Amino acid sequence: MRIRLDPWPVDIEGGQLTLRPFAGELFDVESTRWAALPQRAIPERLRTVYVVDGKRRMESRVFIEDEVTGEAGLGGFGAYVVGAVKLCPHGTQQAELIDVKASRVLAHAPDLSVDPASLSPRHPHTGKLDYQPVAFKKVKYEEHDSELAPEGPNDQLAPIITLQNLMLAAEQQLSHGYGSKVPFDEQDDREWLTALTVQDGTLRSKNLGGAVVGCVKTIQTMYLPPDRSLLLTELKAGERTPILHMRSGTGKITRFIWYVRLADAEFYQHPMSGVMRLEMYAPEEPDFLPPIVRSVANLSGTLLLRLASKSHKDPRAPQNLIPTAALEQAMNRSMGSSELITRRIRAHLAQTYGREAVA
Repeated sequence: MRIRLDPWPVDIEGGQLTLRPFAGELFDVESTRWAALPQRAIPERLRTVYVVDGKRRMESRVFIEDEVTGEAGLGGFGAYVVGAVKLCPHGTQQAELIDVKASRVLAHAPDLSVDPASLSPRHPHTGKLDYQPVAFKKVKYEEHDSELAPEGPNDQLAPIITLQNLMLAAEQQLSHGYGSKVPFDEQDDREWLTALTVQDGTLRSKNLGGAVVGCVKTIQTMYLPPDRSLLLTELKAGERTPILHMRSGTGKITRFIWYVRLADAEFYQHPMSGVMRLEMYAPEEPDFLPPIVRSVANLSGTLLLRLASKSHKDPRAPQNLIPTAALEQAMNRSMGSSELITRRIRAHLAQTYGREAVA
């Protein structure tokens, strides 16, 4: 018997000990020889890298009654924030936090007349909280064949799902706004790569035309067949697998994917510790590998080794990148104290609707 340790803390949802099988298709697009590829230097033309992430928080669930129509339904006060760390991949400039700003919404069941909620502070230095009403929508968010959408006006998860979709849409816009605008259909588009966006997590379903690479730090689905997955345990720090074209089981999602190792696993850890999956957008037919995808894959090992966190500083090391950890702290500050904001929501409801509203 042999027992191996999942290196991530137990209070962090999702480890790498149980890998779901993949029902889609994989195609070789870079090489038919399945072997580790070495890390390459970062080209001088790439002058800026943006690390983008988002965070959301449900602050209070509520029950809303429309006195005009007599309708009633669920709702919730929530906040979300997206932001980026701007850095030079060559280390010639200091990293900078940019566009970290919280947005607040009052998500509610459709067919309800809901006014914006403005929570004025008791003390001027605490700031005003403005919640804009947003009705639940049947919005489909496709993430490798999964959908995230409210099932109906009385779905208890509908407020947080609405909040999640708003955050993902904002994160999508931010990521593609930073990255170089790349004509993926050209035969040689590498010279366009002057700015690259590293997005924390999987890519969203729609390609908006920017140079964006998604970094999936928690691998929960094993896309590779058994005869190829062994390579992931054999990769050395900075090495990567060849690029594959992935098509989901339903055919809705197509991606270029490859794996990179950020750090060697300790003998007592899960053999895939330190491995990250990377992905970029792909056309439906796997008959062309854009040069820019190969260029990003080649530099990804060197870039991620420079950005990888250390275990004595971050319990999610090395996959939780140093810029991502700094961005998470900034986003938490932007949303403010959850406990204090919940108190202000209760005080606002008591003042506006009477004490019975918060009983």
